[in-house]
Parts: sequence; C-alpha cells; structure tokens
Amino acid sequence: MKKVAKDKFIVSVKVGEKGQIIVPKEAREMFNIHPGDTLMVLGKKDRGIAIMKADAVYNLMEEK
Repeated sequence: MKKVAKDKFIVSVKVGEKGQIIVPKEAREMFNIHPGDTLMVLGKKDRGIAIMKADAVYNLMEEK
C-alpha cells in the first residue's frame, strides 16, 4: 500500500479463483466498511471500475 495523502491511498489486490477480492484493512477502516455491508461495483469499459458503499451511491443519486 502506498500512502498518497492523509485521506488517500493506492493498493493492489489480487482476484482469487472465485472472483473475490479482499478489501484492505486500511480501506475498511477509512470507509467504515463492516461485515455484512453492501458494496456497489460501478464500471465503464473505457474508464475502469470503482467500488463504493451502497449508501454513498444512493446519497449521490439523491443530490441531483
């Protein structure tokens, strides 16, 4: 993991045989992710993917 700034970091994860990834402890702590939480995977073929907590996605949708 590389610390970019106080509230940012970049880390690589490997995809397991079942297509699963591990969310690093630092990310779980920073984004308050706990077992049982729902995450959303958003993607656009030419831009890549992002993973967000479901409530954050719904909050973004309500802002418009």
